[in-house]
Amino acid sequence: MDPQQLRTFVTVARLASFSEAARELGYTQSAVSQQIAALEADLGTALLLRRPVGPTGAGQRLLEHAAPLLVRLEAARADVARLAGAPNTRLVLGATALAVGAALGRALGEVRRAYPRVEPVVRVLAQDVLPAQVATGEVDLALVDGLAAPSDPLPLPDVGPLRTVAVAERPVAVALPAGHPLAGRAGLALADLSAARWLDAPDLTPTAARLRAAAGVDGFRPATRYQGTDLHGLLALVAAGHGLTLLPEPVLAAAPGVGYAPIAAPRLVHRTELVHGSLPEGPAALLARLLESSRG
Repeated sequence: MDPQQLRTFVTVARLASFSEAARELGYTQSAVSQQIAALEADLGTALLLRRPVGPTGAGQRLLEHAAPLLVRLEAARADVARLAGAPNTRLVLGATALAVGAALGRALGEVRRAYPRVEPVVRVLAQDVLPAQVATGEVDLALVDGLAAPSDPLPLPDVGPLRTVAVAERPVAVALPAGHPLAGRAGLALADLSAARWLDAPDLTPTAARLRAAAGVDGFRPATRYQGTDLHGLLALVAAGHGLTLLPEPVLAAAPGVGYAPIAAPRLVHRTELVHGSLPEGPAALLARLLESSRG
């Protein structure tokens, strides 16, 4: 299967147009049609309906395979380039919103002292895209966070030979309005909260599916969806009674209008992991060492 033909197929399916795909890819429409025809001939089946343009059943199944295949190809290219190339003098860190903290600030300060000409870049992104961005070289390394059992790794996608190292584990608590009758309790069972109103903030907190899996019960139906990575906005919704959410306990200790209660069962932590591939000596490698040594 030709990777370029596969990329062209994915682009046509995403845009639902041969002409739009040709413009985006810089090809003629005839070249796009020829690549799709060659891919269909290779696989022995139609992949795209032509009027209107859309994937067939076989095409839809190929799309499910295509994204991880293309990521792994780009990851292999980036990994070899890192090993064969010149020393890395840039520093681009990807991070989920709750993974940015004091330890990172201190580590970046040391990196800047060691490499005064480097201007670090921090990109705050969602957890589900960061491993692929590390693998393909769009960021040099990443800090990702999420809900886990103590000492268990985060369930990250397999996008290449990446190293993951825990750099922090913090207790988890349910965030409640300050006057809520459960605020201040010594410990709650997550399953007992399954029928409550929940905030759905996938870029900041565990999804409903993750909560159901952790608690082992159904429920956790979202009352309000929150899109974005602004923690202050999310806490304002909690304080106003629009729903509950799970967050690291230290985040909630000083939040105005917000109370909290630790989750006692099941045993859960908010885990932060450093994710990176091969790192030639340079500012990114130094930052990785500093973060790995600062676990707390």
